[in-house]
Amino acid sequence: MHDIHNIATRLIEYIGDDPSREGLLKTPERFLRAWKEWASGYKQKPEEILVTFEDGAEGCGDEIILIANLPVYSYCEHHLALFWGLAHVGYLPSNRIAGLSKFARLVDTYARRLQVQERLTNQIADAIWEHLQPKAVGAILECRHSCMESRGVRARGSVTTTSALRGEMKTDLGLRQEFLQLVSNVSAARNGL
Repeated sequence: MHDIHNIATRLIEYIGDDPSREGLLKTPERFLRAWKEWASGYKQKPEEILVTFEDGAEGCGDEIILIANLPVYSYCEHHLALFWGLAHVGYLPSNRIAGLSKFARLVDTYARRLQVQERLTNQIADAIWEHLQPKAVGAILECRHSCMESRGVRARGSVTTTSALRGEMKTDLGLRQEFLQLVSNVSAARNGL
């Protein structure tokens, strides 16, 4: 543990501060605890999160279930910098559904790993597709990236949107349009439009 502790101490020295000053004495321990929490998704298994059941699925096979505005907090693997935003996931059940809170946990599990937004979006869609086996899946992420806003180009307030579609969501234009419209309506309501 002492060698790991040195990572934070050396980082503080590298950026030009004094790790022995009072305000920074406990920073290495706090830093390590925070990163353990931020990266806790490596220990979680999506197949254990997306527990499915048939009860309640009857009659749901032709309507999209949308779980919107799920918070995303992740760290980009290129700079170890925070990116954050919202995930919207929708699916068209086949004969099974999952508890709504499971989708928030699924998003959080993948977000709590070093990521790129593109992979994160696909991992969410793939896990729902694989474990729920619905007719269709759609995942949209809208995120801001501190690595882009606070350094380099400094594009403050910019939003990156990524999507991943599976099954009929990819092949049925009407279904895709319905999903995108539902997400657009949620976004408009969130923004007071």
